Amino acid sequence: MVNIYGLTVDDESRCEHYQTPLDIIAIKFKCCNKFYPCYKCHNECEKHEAKRWGKSEFDEHAILCGVCKQTISINDYMLKEVCPHCDSRFNHRCKYHHHLYFKI
Repeated sequence: MVNIYGLTVDDESRCEHYQTPLDIIAIKFKCCNKFYPCYKCHNECEKHEAKRWGKSEFDEHAILCGVCKQTISINDYMLKEVCPHCDSRFNHRCKYHHHLYFKI
């Protein structure tokens, strides 16, 4: 089982910052190798700056579906809006934050 760190995480990885029914992923941060629901949780819980995943690392399974608890690659996450394992829909607005997690 993967630990999800952050603030007020529910059983599908929602946090106090993002709580819509579609906010169901956690991202493994390159800097600390910990899964957090969002960059705000990471920044509030860690004492270091977040590091972004480079394009050559987009095969890394750094995305966790909060519904089925399966990981997916960064590439799969960026190309699809549903979990390839359980078909749960992801929040399409998260793409506006991709630059915070990934070097694109």
